[in-house]
Amino acid sequence: MVIAGGGVAGLELLVGLRAMAEERALIELVCPRRDFVYRPSAVAEPFGLGRAHRFDLATLVEDLGARFVPDAIASVDPARHLARTRAGAEIAYDSLVLACGTTSQQALAGAFTFWGSAGSAEYRGLLGELETGGPCDVVFALPAGAGWPLPLYELALLTRSHLGARGVSGVRVTIATHESAPLELFGSRASEAVAELLAERGIAVCTDCYPVAVEDGRLEVVPAGHLPADHVVSLPRLAGRPPAGTPCDSEGFVPVDRHGRVEGLDDVFAAGDLTNFPVKQGGIAAQQADAVAEWLAAQLHAPVDPQPFRPVLRGLLLTGREPAFLRAEVSGGRGEASTASTDALWWPPGKVVGRYLAPHLAALANAELTPPPPREAATLPIEVPLEEPSTVH
Repeated sequence: MVIAGGGVAGLELLVGLRAMAEERALIELVCPRRDFVYRPSAVAEPFGLGRAHRFDLATLVEDLGARFVPDAIASVDPARHLARTRAGAEIAYDSLVLACGTTSQQALAGAFTFWGSAGSAEYRGLLGELETGGPCDVVFALPAGAGWPLPLYELALLTRSHLGARGVSGVRVTIATHESAPLELFGSRASEAVAELLAERGIAVCTDCYPVAVEDGRLEVVPAGHLPADHVVSLPRLAGRPPAGTPCDSEGFVPVDRHGRVEGLDDVFAAGDLTNFPVKQGGIAAQQADAVAEWLAAQLHAPVDPQPFRPVLRGLLLTGREPAFLRAEVSGGRGEASTASTDALWWPPGKVVGRYLAPHLAALANAELTPPPPREAATLPIEVPLEEPSTVH
């Protein structure tokens, strides 16, 4: 078995396959990167509240009894069951899983694009400017096509908390989003809780608007006109870049069925952000990888009943204040039942919820990935089962 990619989906698949199929499979993981970066904590880095943990990828892979290949899959020849790498090598496979993620592109010209860990220093510079620059308007703009909006809300909340702790007044914070309600993909109850939290923190929200341009101290939005904006912060737009020979849509995302099988290709699977599932998030990637792992393990006669991908969305929202835990469940509709708790709703209570990968990484890091949140880095965990992929927008 060949796994292309060393991100959350690829590693969840590897750990899950080892747990289910044990030694029945010979596994190679092909990835050009030499390390695995636990990225969800990157949003806290500019505020000094966390860091993105790094793990040596070769060590992770080899400790699980697999072979690490420091290269990238460039093309697929499904008729011959061959994958060709950028370096020109040919790798034969019985099963190939594409978990090579996406590329990030600037979505809003003129805005500050938050790239994660790579942009931490620049964002700290923006915070310094806000601390000393006097009254101004900061707009956190969610562009169309962003597959995971939660980090933008975290940036807004943490920025407000950061400035408030330093006695900075006069900075007006607004979120501009094409959503009909804040974080609406979590369902109505969770969305209402987030809306109340934003209002409590004095963060305005402009919904049903598409940010299109930044110019002359304002953000142009459609159809609302414009918002005053001395600074605009945005997330990047994601695009797929699958190996040649792989079917994909106009944005480069690969169509799969609920077991992760790529449409039209025998023995080729895909999991994670590269697929055409609209929500691009680590927990979702891990669930897709689990569905693929179960299918493959069953083909190797492991005692596994392969279940299709049934997405459940869990989010850990950094808020900058006391922790408040919210869980929303769907029964016949979004957000019809929810509970609030001061206890963690999953374990380990990290940002990426993977059945196999999360506890594996927590053990390797001596649970450093999941410490109890300090007061200034409190969280609002949110969980809700998603509807069928065709109805998620």
